[in-house]
Amino acid sequence: MTESFPRLHARTRRFTLGVPRNFTISPDGGRVTFLRTRSGTDPVTCLWELDVASGAERLVVDPLALGAADEDLPPEERARRERSRESAGGVVAYATDREVRQAVFALSGDLYLTDLASGESRRLPAAGPVIDPRLDPTGTRVAYVTGGALHVLELATGADTGADTALAEPEGDQVTYGLAEFIAAEEMERMRGYWWSPSGDRLLVSRVDESPVALWHIADPANPGRQPVSQRYPAAGTANAEVTLHVIGLDGARTAVPFEQEYLVTAAWDAHGLAIVTLSRDQRTMRLLSVDPGTGETTLLREDTDPAWVDIVTGVPARLSDGTLVWVADADGGHRLVVGDEPVTPPSLQVRAVLDVDGDTVLFSASGEPTEVHVWTYSAGTGTKGTISPVTTEPGVHSGRRAGGVTLVARQSLDTEGTTVTVGSVSIKSLAERPGLEPRVSLVRSGSRELSTAVLLPSWHVPGSGPLPVLMDPYGGPHAQRVLSARRMFLESQWWAEQGFAVVVADGRGTPGRGPAFEREMLHDFTIALQDQVDALQGVAALHPGDLDLSRVAIRGWSFGGYLAALAVLRRPDVFHAAVAGAPVTDWRLYDTCYTERYLGHPDEGHYERSSLLGDAEKDAEKLERPLLLIHGLADDNVVAAHTLRLSSALLAAGRPHTVLPLSGVTHMTPQEVVAENLLLLQLDFLKKSLNVS
Repeated sequence: MTESFPRLHARTRRFTLGVPRNFTISPDGGRVTFLRTRSGTDPVTCLWELDVASGAERLVVDPLALGAADEDLPPEERARRERSRESAGGVVAYATDREVRQAVFALSGDLYLTDLASGESRRLPAAGPVIDPRLDPTGTRVAYVTGGALHVLELATGADTGADTALAEPEGDQVTYGLAEFIAAEEMERMRGYWWSPSGDRLLVSRVDESPVALWHIADPANPGRQPVSQRYPAAGTANAEVTLHVIGLDGARTAVPFEQEYLVTAAWDAHGLAIVTLSRDQRTMRLLSVDPGTGETTLLREDTDPAWVDIVTGVPARLSDGTLVWVADADGGHRLVVGDEPVTPPSLQVRAVLDVDGDTVLFSASGEPTEVHVWTYSAGTGTKGTISPVTTEPGVHSGRRAGGVTLVARQSLDTEGTTVTVGSVSIKSLAERPGLEPRVSLVRSGSRELSTAVLLPSWHVPGSGPLPVLMDPYGGPHAQRVLSARRMFLESQWWAEQGFAVVVADGRGTPGRGPAFEREMLHDFTIALQDQVDALQGVAALHPGDLDLSRVAIRGWSFGGYLAALAVLRRPDVFHAAVAGAPVTDWRLYDTCYTERYLGHPDEGHYERSSLLGDAEKDAEKLERPLLLIHGLADDNVVAAHTLRLSSALLAAGRPHTVLPLSGVTHMTPQEVVAENLLLLQLDFLKKSLNVS
C-alpha cells in the first residue's frame, strides 16, 4: 500500500534522510568522506568514503554494526542537535585529522575513533559522556567535552591509548569549557567552543559562565510527577552568558585572550596564525582580531560597522596560501568578497558564504538572481586582482567544497528531484525517497516591490476554470528564504495545493539575495513582513485572474511564520480569513537577545510594542475576527510555550474565540513521525472548515 504524503513526509524527515551531507575532501583530492543514512527512511546516519578516481563508495562506519544505540544522549548533545536542527541519529557529526586519515565521533555518549583506510573503529575510554570530539591536526590526540570540562586523550600506537587529561574543569555548575553557548549555536551558527592549534600543542578554548543568564523552567504538564527542566535563557534586554577565551597548553598552562565586545562570533587557527571575530551587543560593529597565542595580546585587523547591523557570514576569516585575508563585507550596495583590502566581486553579486579556500583559490556561494544560489571561484592572479569564474550555471541552489584542486558541488533544482552531488566526473548517490508528487511551481515577481514569489496550483486545476481558496505559506522572517529554485522547498506546499488550494509563498523585505538595503528594511519593525504578504497576494491575483478566491484566504507558518500568520488575522482580517500559527513568537521580549536585538534593538528603545501580538489582543476586543489555530510544543526551548499561552490568555480575556493545540514532549522541530504527520492533517481539517472548503 502506498504511503500518504503526510506519513512519508514525516518518516523521511522532510525527505532529508538518504541525502549525502557533511563532506570532507582529503588534501590530495583523492577521497571524500561524508554522512548519509542507508535509505530515505532510515534515521541512522553512517559515515562513508568516496574514491574520486574510481567513483566507488565504501561504508566506513555503521552505528548498528558497532552495537551503538542512539537513545541515550547526554543533555548537552540533545541541546546541540536541537540548535543545529538535527533530526537524524547515528553519526551526525565527525571530525578528521589534517590528512583525513582518521575520524572521531560520538555515539550515545561514547567516543569512537576510525581508521578511514581500513574502516576499523574502536571505542576509546572517556571520562564521561562525550560532546563534540575533535582530533588535533596531526592525528595524535583527541579533545572532547564531558561534564563541562575539556579533556585531551593521547592516542598511542596500536589499540592502546595514552593519558586522558582534563585541561580545563568548570569552577561551578553554570560554567563550561569548550562548548558553544545558546546564543552562539542558535543565532550565530557557531556550534563549537574550542579550536586546535595547527601543530596540536595547544587549544583556544571558550569558557562560558551562564550564571548571569535568567533561569527559566520548561515543564511537562502531561507528566506532573517529573521535575521541570531548568535552562538559562537570555531573553531580549537581559544578560547574556559571559564568554571568555583562553589559550591552553597540553600541560594546562593558560593564557587569557581578552576581547571587549559582547559576542564571540568565531575563531580560526591556521598556519598563518590565530584570529577571532567579535561583535558588539548592538551588532553594529564587528572586529577581526589577530591573537598572539603566547601572550594573548590582540591586534585589530579590521573593523566593520553598519548603522543597522553587521552580517555574520559563514566561512570567514580565511587565508590564501600567502596569508592574504579572505573576508566578506558590504560595499557599494552589495555583499562582496574581499581579498586583502579589495572587494573582488561586483556589487550585483550577493555573496552568501565562503565555502573553502584551496591554496590561492576561494570557493564561495553567491546570488545574482535571489531565487538561485551558485558556486563561484576567485583565483588570485600574479600582479592582478585575480579572476572570478562561475562553477555552476544551471538554474538551482548550489553549494560545494574544494581541496587538492578537486571541487564538489551539491545541487538542488526545480527540474530534478532531490539533491545531486558531483565530484569531478563522478557522483555521490542520494538515497532519498521519491515524494510521489511533482511540484508545479511558477516563480514570479509580484506586487509593487517585485517580491520573489512561488505560485503552486493543483495538478488537476485548469487555469481560468474557477477560483480556488488561497493558502499563503510563508516564513517571512529576516535572513531566511522560502522561494528558491529547489524542488524540495515546495513539496509540502504542493501537497496543500493538491488539497484544493492555490498556494502562494512569498519572500518579503528582510530576506537575503537582494542586497543589504533590502534586508535592512526590516529594522525596528517586523510588521512590514505582513505588508509584503498582502502585496504579494494582490500581485499574484493580478497575474492569475480567475484562479484565486480572495474571499477565502488562509495563512499558515511556523516560528517567525507562525508569528506572521497570527499577525495576519489580528491586523488584516479584511484580507486573511483563517490562520494556523505554529510555535509563534507573540511577545518579542520573550525571544533571545541576539536575534531580537539585531532587528528591534534593546527593549528600552521602544520598538517592541509595534511588533507584539499581545497588544492586539489586550487593547481591542475586535482584534480577532477570524479563526486562529495556535500550535506549540510544550518542550520547545527556543520559542517557549509561554508565547502561545500568553496570547491565548489575552484573547480569552477579550472574549475572542480561538483554538490551541498543545504538543506534549515536542520541541521546536517536531521530529516525531506521528506528530508531524497528524499536524498536517489537523491543519488541513481546520482550514477547510474555516474556509468552507469541501
